[in-house]
Amino acid sequence: MTEQSIPGGTFTFLSSSLTVNRMGYGAMQLTGRDGDKRIWGPPRDVPGALAVLREAIAAGVNHIDTSDYYGPYVTNQLIKEALHPYPEGLVIVTKVGARRGSDGSWPHARSRQEILSAVHDNLRNLGLDAMDVVNLRLGGFMGPEDAPFEEPLTALAELKQQGLIRHIGLSTVSAAQLAEAQKITEIVCIQNFYNVAQRGDDGLIDALAAQGIAYVPYFPLGGFSPLQSSKLDEVAALVGATAMQVALAWLLRRSPNVLLIPGTSSVGHLRENLAAATLELTEEIVAELDGIGAGA
Repeated sequence: MTEQSIPGGTFTFLSSSLTVNRMGYGAMQLTGRDGDKRIWGPPRDVPGALAVLREAIAAGVNHIDTSDYYGPYVTNQLIKEALHPYPEGLVIVTKVGARRGSDGSWPHARSRQEILSAVHDNLRNLGLDAMDVVNLRLGGFMGPEDAPFEEPLTALAELKQQGLIRHIGLSTVSAAQLAEAQKITEIVCIQNFYNVAQRGDDGLIDALAAQGIAYVPYFPLGGFSPLQSSKLDEVAALVGATAMQVALAWLLRRSPNVLLIPGTSSVGHLRENLAAATLELTEEIVAELDGIGAGA
């Protein structure tokens, strides 16, 4: 990969040489037909999906977030078709801990064998000998769940010892779960639901920054009330940007350990998202945005 860098800075994963631009790309939205919210099946426009992936790399993205349960399998197969052999320096992060039911559901898949199979499936569908980072998903879409995780995390740690995984992260977890997980293996990143309106992880982000652990928020416009959305739209109009661009720019400013993975199936929308890294927010604008999440 060329040394092209997207504005917004870079981050190096804990105890590694993996350095990524803080503005990355989330591949989930590449799957499924228009209007299908289940993240299910192939895209309507396969050439368009491949073009988005190639444009992301051409623009300097070197951090792609994916999972074999997107599709299922479809997203990873598209990534392989579009980008393999992969450019040097590209970091691909996947998730395990769930599977897809025939009805499009997302049941847990956390037994040792399910974890081992999931990692090998990701490697095969992506055409890789080792995964850069594998996140273990413990909770639901919107937040952590209180459930045992020693078995699946130990399985990932074994795969790391075997060289099939370089680093391990967690998804939808609490601070207490992170502390327990760190007794089993090193954790390099956390992926949770967080944005300018949903601020429950404020303390966790700061604690992770002190440890050098990345925080990867998803749903940058998720969970907004109509009033919060209206306020965000007002700020966006004031600075001459889209609501998504403002939400992403605020996240980049929130903490240097925050990595973004906005997703899209459109080249035009991809370019808009990446441009958010150049959006300057004044202290007054930041204060107004902070007020959106007050009491959230």
